Amino acid sequence: MVSVAMSSLGYTDLLFIHQGTKVNDSHMFVRLLHQELLPAIRDLSGDFFTFQQDNAPVHRARENVQLLTCETPDFIAPALWPANSPDLNPVDYQTWESSFMTLTS
Repeated sequence: MVSVAMSSLGYTDLLFIHQGTKVNDSHMFVRLLHQELLPAIRDLSGDFFTFQQDNAPVHRARENVQLLTCETPDFIAPALWPANSPDLNPVDYQTWESSFMTLTS
């Protein structure tokens, strides 16, 4: 699994979850969101950002929604998330671009 935050200001580094790691509620809550993704977003944009995810079950976990509601300046609630939107998946392009650039450098 790969996570990245993207905006008109730029994008964070790619955050990889090691193969075989069980991504459950507490893992996403503690490690990815609180320790890595939110600090990276703040480094990129300060306190001026909107946070939205897709409707994956781990994204809807109560602890994650509570954290994002409290820790982000603007959080789009799960009831408003699209089930599956290509507009929320630009990571595919960033991942392939980074991989290509690494291979060709």
